[in-house]
Amino acid sequence: MKSLLMPHLAHLISSNFLLRTRRKYHDFKRSLTNSPHIMHVFININDPYSYILIQALETFTQRFNIAVRLHTINNFDDAMFPEKEMWKNNAFNDASHLATLYGLKFPSCAPNVTKYDIESHNQKLLDLELNSAPIIHYIELFNQFWNGANTPDNGSTLINQKQLSDNEALLNSLGHYMSAMVYYAGEWYWGLDRLDHLEQRLNNLKLNTDNPLVNFNKTYDHFCQQLPASSIPLKWIEEPLTLYFSIRSPYSHLGLEHAVKLAQHYNIELIIKPVLPMVMRGLSVPNTKKMYIFHDCKREAEKHYINYGYVADPLGKGVERCYALYEYAQSKGKSVEYLLAYARAVNALGIRSDTDGGLKKIVDSCGLDWKIARNMLEDNSWTTWAESNIQEMYSLGLWGVPSFKYKNTAVWGQDRVFVIENEITNDIKNTKIS
Repeated sequence: MKSLLMPHLAHLISSNFLLRTRRKYHDFKRSLTNSPHIMHVFININDPYSYILIQALETFTQRFNIAVRLHTINNFDDAMFPEKEMWKNNAFNDASHLATLYGLKFPSCAPNVTKYDIESHNQKLLDLELNSAPIIHYIELFNQFWNGANTPDNGSTLINQKQLSDNEALLNSLGHYMSAMVYYAGEWYWGLDRLDHLEQRLNNLKLNTDNPLVNFNKTYDHFCQQLPASSIPLKWIEEPLTLYFSIRSPYSHLGLEHAVKLAQHYNIELIIKPVLPMVMRGLSVPNTKKMYIFHDCKREAEKHYINYGYVADPLGKGVERCYALYEYAQSKGKSVEYLLAYARAVNALGIRSDTDGGLKKIVDSCGLDWKIARNMLEDNSWTTWAESNIQEMYSLGLWGVPSFKYKNTAVWGQDRVFVIENEITNDIKNTKIS
């Protein structure tokens, strides 16, 4: 019964009706007390995403009639970061891509900082909070830290632990777990990547001080538009686009949709390498994180006109059955069509892939033979290549899905297809010149 109801419950929770209701509730509650519109921003001095976010907020806050409350945080729940060292190493490179895209300051290499550097700058940030300092002072402090102009180590620093703990408790009570996060009236926005959703929301509330523009949408601003299709050679390169993918990951669903468009537009082969979901690899995904991902995927899907919401979680048997048939789909030249059909079924159509009836619908929809497929469901040989795909992904310094690789460029996240597209278009231009 729970499995039958879950897709409908997921659809209700992610519905625009419920979203509008929540927003009206928060705005009504605010108006009762005649309070200003307030956005809460949680920052961490040692977080590269916080560094570029704080720079972006200088112009952002000038464009909207909204108060800003900045909160310094320092301690994180390790359960939210299953491969913490990989995450940290990737974060620097990833933030560098975003800084370049938006013309923000960012160092060429990570600064060599000590625990004392972090604590002393944390205290300076906390002092700025207490004095309600303008954002420009936060930017100056972040610039100092990230450019290595740190304070000499005098052996100790007095930090306001209560204030820091209160900030971290507030983050937790509002329902999140990491820095570079913006909270406004019941909803979360991560870093530069989600400011476009907040911009649109504030524009709809008519809180904009000038033209109701959306400026923080550059990651997809020219997706598959950098070169016209007529200018792309039919066969111009042997290097494929590789996608590391999990059938359970809603972000993978979005990443697959983007990867298919990218490969088709630029006449490049797409190779998909499925991996086991984190939970089936023994890594934890706490409920707070799952709920943020669920709601975030809904709004990202809508932005790209991708159906999402009737979710029939394939965790366990559904994942196993999907991967058991993957080689069969490959043998028929339908690996992409098969995974697209499967991802759409479990993320948008509420089809239970753990049942024969549900799986048959998926198999039939992409032109495969159900009679043949049904006899392959007990084959566990896929576990070998799934593990190999994980190890290959790890060797690139990546741990999560979707991840993309093109030649020597590897990135994590469906929002980073622009990095891959830039590499592809540069290759096409060089190919045409030579």
